[in-house]
Amino acid sequence: MRFERRFDTPLWCSVLVPIASLAAALVVSGAFLTALGVSPIDALSEMWLSAFGDEYGLSESLTKAIPLMISAVGLCVCYKMLVWNIGAQGQIMAGALATVAAVRYLPLASSPLQLALMALAAALAGGLWASVAGFLRAKWNVNEIISTLMLNYIAVNLKDFLVYGQWRDPSSLGFPMTPAFPASAQLPLLGFGRAHSGLWLAVIVALVLWWLLTYSRWGYEIRVIGENPRAARFAGIDDTRMMVRSMFIAGALCGLAGMVHMAGLAHRLQGAFSADFGYTAIIVAWLANLNPLAALLVAFLMGGLLVGGESMQVTMNLPVAGTQVIQGLILFFVVAGEFFKNYRLVRFRR
Repeated sequence: MRFERRFDTPLWCSVLVPIASLAAALVVSGAFLTALGVSPIDALSEMWLSAFGDEYGLSESLTKAIPLMISAVGLCVCYKMLVWNIGAQGQIMAGALATVAAVRYLPLASSPLQLALMALAAALAGGLWASVAGFLRAKWNVNEIISTLMLNYIAVNLKDFLVYGQWRDPSSLGFPMTPAFPASAQLPLLGFGRAHSGLWLAVIVALVLWWLLTYSRWGYEIRVIGENPRAARFAGIDDTRMMVRSMFIAGALCGLAGMVHMAGLAHRLQGAFSADFGYTAIIVAWLANLNPLAALLVAFLMGGLLVGGESMQVTMNLPVAGTQVIQGLILFFVVAGEFFKNYRLVRFRR
């Protein structure tokens, strides 16, 4: 027996493999919950009802999904080029820091102008933060997994330096947090729960990126580089320039996700803000098969998983890491399923 690459993935394989992967992840997750003394049926029922069973749960799931949507769409760009950006966490943090700086040092009375300035600052900060790793990879072939991962720690510690120091609110009684944003720097709510209008920005970003990746020359060049870098260079595509550009766009969208979270929900930067959305966005991008439109739905479901996990911590005494283990199992089985979509097991005679 040996694995043989598929040159044409059949439709049944594209449909059944993701379903089988998700089913396997749920089975193993059920065994994990059983080992913790939690009934898998009760746990999954509690997760579903708390996340999607009423208006409050839906609004909370949507609120957590919005930054995941934007950052996952950005990650789809560089992953299609097989550039492994693991630094979404740091890029989201860079966007959040730039958002606070825009509100602190350039306050504007006009809400549209203030929000536009915050979005521009966050996108530039996130894009430049990611471009550092993109330039190192393109110029000296530095492994982008290592560089983006290390940049995460720099961003998080820079946040702590500012929140515990110069940016700390004097009226916070010593707690590490910046002053609250004024009303002009807050995104309007949608009218139910804490869900805010950042949702429309996420939808617009996903539609634009989907069209560009599917129909534009830039998207075609990205696909060619990802599928066959040597053929791309032979065709005259500048993969170095494209690599830096794709990392900038991915980082800009991650930075924008940080701005949307700050302006739509947090309204201030706190010491407890760790931008874990960045790591979860990696799972969302791969579950969506690097499709920006599918990332919207997957991010909403992942937001429900986060809300359901928080509910299980309260009602079933499930450890905080329990939900993260389930997320990791889902990612593991989905990535394994992608292998069987591209390869098949065949028998051969010596």
